[in-house]
Amino acid sequence: MTPQPQAILFDMDGTILDWTTGMEDSWLESCEKHRDPAWPHAPAQLHEAIRVRRTWFWSDFERATRGRMDLDGASREIVSHAFADLGIDALDVAHRLADYYRALRATHIHPYPGAIETLAAFRERGIPMALITNGEERNQRRSVVQHQLERFFDCIVIEGEFGVGKPDERVFRHALAAVRCNPEAAWMVGDSLEADIAPAVALGIHTVWVDETGGGLPATAPARPHRIIRAIAELVK
Repeated sequence: MTPQPQAILFDMDGTILDWTTGMEDSWLESCEKHRDPAWPHAPAQLHEAIRVRRTWFWSDFERATRGRMDLDGASREIVSHAFADLGIDALDVAHRLADYYRALRATHIHPYPGAIETLAAFRERGIPMALITNGEERNQRRSVVQHQLERFFDCIVIEGEFGVGKPDERVFRHALAAVRCNPEAAWMVGDSLEADIAPAVALGIHTVWVDETGGGLPATAPARPHRIIRAIAELVK
């Protein structure tokens, strides 16, 4: 890896912002709040049915692509299917539960320890940076504003605003042009091997994969990153 990048491209969710911690607790709280006492199913059973349908929904590429562009709709669809699986005929409740969950999750998303300090350190060094994130405009822009990420980046590419998302190479080429950097002099830092690392490797960008769980590179990985870290704070140590 180049010792000093001329520019860095960062993913947001799962790289800068922790969007998974507390997810299951948020779902369970939503189930507890919206469960009808007359139903035979305990909140934990509702939660499990939602978990199963959630896995089903996001495992399909087309559903996942559609879902990340409408997270509210995706959550409503997931909960509605879970209710149907349990024989619960209460679509209005399913939608209220899903909406409550989405609002609750938005309050729990937060930067990883040391993430903001890492961005600030690179900014102080004068290294141009771009943020490239998939998802709908409203939710992603809200996260950017809520955590004041604009101050670090010369370019912010949100799928819902730009028109296409990762792994489309146009996203990376646009970001590179915005920070005026050739691929071989840039870093791409992200947690998704498919969306962040593989396309960046194909373009000749030096890649840093964030392996939060420490599980290591899977045998089926679509590309091999140049470096593996557990958190982006390691980049400035």
